[in-house]
Amino acid sequence: MAIGDVTQASAVSEDLYFVDTGMYDVEEYGAVYVIDAERPAIVDSGIGTNYERILAAIDRAGIDPEDLAVIALTHVHLDHAGGAGFIAAETGAEVYVHEIGAPHIVDTERIWAGTKQAVGDQIDFYTEPEPVPESRVTRIEDGDTIDLGTHDLHAHHAPGHAPHQVIYEASSMDAVFTADAAGLYVPSVDELHPTSPPPNFTLDQALSDVETIRSLGPSTLLYAHFGPADTADRLAEYENTLSNWTEMVASAREEFDSDEAVIEHFVETVETPPIWGERKAAAEIALNVRGVLVALDRSQV
Repeated sequence: MAIGDVTQASAVSEDLYFVDTGMYDVEEYGAVYVIDAERPAIVDSGIGTNYERILAAIDRAGIDPEDLAVIALTHVHLDHAGGAGFIAAETGAEVYVHEIGAPHIVDTERIWAGTKQAVGDQIDFYTEPEPVPESRVTRIEDGDTIDLGTHDLHAHHAPGHAPHQVIYEASSMDAVFTADAAGLYVPSVDELHPTSPPPNFTLDQALSDVETIRSLGPSTLLYAHFGPADTADRLAEYENTLSNWTEMVASAREEFDSDEAVIEHFVETVETPPIWGERKAAAEIALNVRGVLVALDRSQV
C-alpha cells in the first residue's frame, strides 16, 4: 500500500475503507477511515497537509463530499485532528470530539503552538489547522453513541495517551478504532511500537485503556497508525511493549547525566521499521522518550 492508496477493508465490513494519508511523507503511518453508512463518516482527519487524499478516499467509497455527515475525531492531536477544519469546509459534516478537546478545534491557536513545541522540526510536515465553527462541533463524552444509521460508533474515554482521547467501538463491524491507545502498528513488518508523547502520557492509564479495548472483545483493531489488524494477542503484546519501554527509559535516566543524553541513546539504539526512514524514526523515538521523561517528572510512571 502506497501513499494515497485507498483500500476497502472488506474483511471487516464492505462499508469500511481506509487511506494512507502519507503523514510525514511516510507510508504505513497515518490512516483515516471512511464509513459508507446512511450517515457517511470518517474517523480522524489526518494532519491537515494533503487533506485532499481524504476527500479522494471519500469519493472512492462512493460518497459525495457534500453528503459526508460525520467527522469523528479520536482526539485533537494534530496528526488526528489537523484536517478537520479543512474537510468540514469542503463537506457538510459535523465534527464529533471529546468535550475536553472541543475548544482546541474551535480556537486552534493553543494546539498549534503546543504542537510546534512538541514535535520540533517535524512541524515541517504540518500545516496550520483551520478552525471548525462552533456550530459544526458536537461534544461527546464516555458512553455517547454517534448514530450513523446503518452503523454506530460508541465512544469510550481513553485518556492515557491524552485526556481528550476516545476510542470508537463499531459493534456492527466487531471492531474498535483504537486511536493511539493500542500503539503503533506497522503492517509490512507486523510489529507494534510504543507511543508515549508529552505532555499527558500516563503509563497506568494507558494500560487501563488497553484493558478497556480488551473488555470490548473486538475481532479487529483499526489502528490510526496504521490499518486494520486481527486482535489476536496484540493487546497483551502492547501491554508488554509499553511497560518495557517506560522501564527502559526510567533506567536510562538513572544512567545518563542529562535528558538529552537519554534521548540520544534511544535514537541511536532503538530499531525501527525501515519504512519510516531515518528522519521519522529519530523524531518518533525522541518524542516518545520525552513523554516518558515528563511522566517521570510527574511521578506517573
